[in-house]
Amino acid sequence: MTTSTRAESPVAQAEAIASVLTSSSRPRRPNALQTSTIFGWRALLKIKHVPEQLFDVTVFPVMMTLLFTYLFGGAIAGSVTDYIAYIAPGVLVQSVLFITMYTGSTLRTDIDRGVFDRFRSLPIWRPSPLVGMLLGDAVRFLVASLLTAAVCLAIGWRPEGGVLGVAAGIGLLLIFAFSLGWIWTFLSLILRTPGAIMGVAGFTLMPLLFGSNIFVDPATMPGWLQAWVEVNPVSDLVTAVRAFMNGTEVGVEALASLGWSAALVLVFGSLTMWRYRDPR
Repeated sequence: MTTSTRAESPVAQAEAIASVLTSSSRPRRPNALQTSTIFGWRALLKIKHVPEQLFDVTVFPVMMTLLFTYLFGGAIAGSVTDYIAYIAPGVLVQSVLFITMYTGSTLRTDIDRGVFDRFRSLPIWRPSPLVGMLLGDAVRFLVASLLTAAVCLAIGWRPEGGVLGVAAGIGLLLIFAFSLGWIWTFLSLILRTPGAIMGVAGFTLMPLLFGSNIFVDPATMPGWLQAWVEVNPVSDLVTAVRAFMNGTEVGVEALASLGWSAALVLVFGSLTMWRYRDPR
């Protein structure tokens, strides 16, 4: 009898476990928004363990704002007070777009550690890890935007567009920065080191940021440089952000910036997912 009880014990245990598992319904599979939000929260939690990641969204925007405002203010407009209304929206755009390139280096580090191999095997919406990472970075960009705006206000900037105008300008900037991040995400899947990604990103951003209307009116530039400024998507973005914040009429530049954003997501988002599915 003892032998029979011991033999039946594993069977009874298996039946008990099966009854527990089948007594409740299977949890509903999370949707794309839920999984993307979770990965976005993961990106923010990394700051808790590595607070140095906040350096680029705190010290860097302040340094850029003070440097360019006091460097060019007296030479271009005669005083910082007269120049700040023009430079503030532009330096806000420059600060945020510059720090977007850290997206690619961070992703490359995660890939090298093997964590994305695990993410690919999960039964979730496939782009969730990438979209979530970019959403987490959008929060960092928001912090940089608010900090830069606060520094400009302390210097003497008084935006005629008010709070709503500043909020609209920052919103448009965050949309463009999110879209631009897909370029660096794609680079992180084809380049082998974070240093290589930073190098290519910096080389790409330099003509986009400095060959624009961030610092001076393009009317003072030579003809060939004016032609570049006119087709530069950053110029459209700066013009739209400046119009929102300074309370002037918003032209087609805002729609052009949204169009550029959609095109970046469509092209580089597709290339990123193609490479993400087949990393070989």
